[in-house]
Amino acid sequence: MLSRLLIKNYALIDNLDISFGNDLNVITGETGAGKSIVLGALGLILGQRAEGKYFFNQQKKCIVEGFFSIAEYQLKNFFTDNDLDYEDETVLRREIALDGKSRAFINDTPVTLAILKNLGQQLIDVHSQHATLEINNSDFQLLVVDVVAAHQDLLAEYKALFQSFKKNQHELKALKEENEQAKADQDYFQFLFDELDFAAINKGEQEELENELNSLTHAEEIKTNLLGAHYLIQNGEDAALPKLREALSYIQSLEKYQPHIMAFADRLKSTIIEIKDINDELENLEQATSFNENRAEEINERLSLFYSLQKKHRLNNNEELIAFKNELSEKLNKILFADEGLENLEKDIAKTEKDLQQKAATISSNRKKVIPQIEQHILETLAEVGMNNSQIKIEQKITDVLDKDGLDQIRFLFNANKGHQLNELNKVASGGELSRLMLSIKSLIAKKTALPTIIFDEIDTGVSGEIANRVGLIMEELAKNMQVITITHLPQMASKGKAHYFVYKATKDNFTYTQIKRLNDEERVLEIAKMLSGENPKESALQNARELLYN
Repeated sequence: MLSRLLIKNYALIDNLDISFGNDLNVITGETGAGKSIVLGALGLILGQRAEGKYFFNQQKKCIVEGFFSIAEYQLKNFFTDNDLDYEDETVLRREIALDGKSRAFINDTPVTLAILKNLGQQLIDVHSQHATLEINNSDFQLLVVDVVAAHQDLLAEYKALFQSFKKNQHELKALKEENEQAKADQDYFQFLFDELDFAAINKGEQEELENELNSLTHAEEIKTNLLGAHYLIQNGEDAALPKLREALSYIQSLEKYQPHIMAFADRLKSTIIEIKDINDELENLEQATSFNENRAEEINERLSLFYSLQKKHRLNNNEELIAFKNELSEKLNKILFADEGLENLEKDIAKTEKDLQQKAATISSNRKKVIPQIEQHILETLAEVGMNNSQIKIEQKITDVLDKDGLDQIRFLFNANKGHQLNELNKVASGGELSRLMLSIKSLIAKKTALPTIIFDEIDTGVSGEIANRVGLIMEELAKNMQVITITHLPQMASKGKAHYFVYKATKDNFTYTQIKRLNDEERVLEIAKMLSGENPKESALQNARELLYN
């Protein structure tokens, strides 16, 4: 419920701080005093767009804050889903800067206007004589039936299953289109795969062949240089090995004089052995080196195949060709098993549709059972507010097509005059009749579900006397289940409130501003007496006011 409303620098309001009760709150005041301004400010924290800059003081920003007690309304999931801190007393705040830019907050966390509006719709229902479009809405009419049917859990299961059903249908359609396209491409994919498979490309093969071809191409140069190295190591006039052996002989001759010098001899022996091994390997490599024209041609053909495939598929190397081949293999396998996947999905869809049909049939049956109850309640309530000759029929049409709400199309048909043809609400009901019809509907659904707060903005227009008293009694009954705030010009309505707020204009320092105050018992008597007889009520009017308040 709305426990407190704080308004700063909005239109004719400099600073208002209003605390509301948890039952029936009435707001009165002369026309033009600013009651609509209070509602306008409240609308800002309910997510309505700021159409302009409504500043009392053009040097300050506008701030509206609403404090809501929400512990009983099961809204924790909303806060979790939107990454917000949950508080049993939640604060909605809206700020409008001097440049007209707006910011919204929930518990001091910045949020989008859409999130603020979403939460606001779950906290407050604002209803006015001119805001009766909702009652003509087929979704709202269906909601009324579902609330009274009290099958919210079943409906939630159905909606979740229907959402999954539609998702699978879209997936099936996409898979069929994809499968048809894939089958059209299957021959082409197979051709590309076979071409790569026939090439039998091995990882690292390209680099090995390129190195081998490089050796074959420069075989003569390689052979010449190997022979040169072999000559210098062993056969040349100044060859390395003979010289090293001669050096070893000199060192060994010194052993009798300096025994420790043999360590150098041993190291030189090892060096000679290593150089001899190198020389032998170089000789073998030289003898094995030759230009093999057939092998070079074979390698060139193989590499040409690689380069051609890489160019064709716009790839850089054989590793990418191998990856592309594997990708083609996966596509071909997917095509081969696509029909099986489609069959399984079609079976799942058929099973889900059967479950939906069963749930929808139960939902339709539940709706059918409560429709007479709803019609009876509405007619009885309308009779209480002076519409004794009203007729209402809730038409239920069961279709063959599943939708998000089941199989039903619900339509409210109405006429306020006995004997006249029933028709859709917006075609036969006046604004005042729609307001009282909405009141009777809200009084019904308030008993069936937890509605945090409802605000009635002068829906009593066009009624008076005993009818106004009965409307007030209905609101009293509503307030047993929810917080009700009503703006009224009727003393009969005002007398029913547990808390009475008076909106008025005051002037200070040549500025007119709107104020609101909660009236005490004596002030209430005087205000209701003024509503009965005018600005200067006589004792009879005061006595009448007391009777309205305390009888």
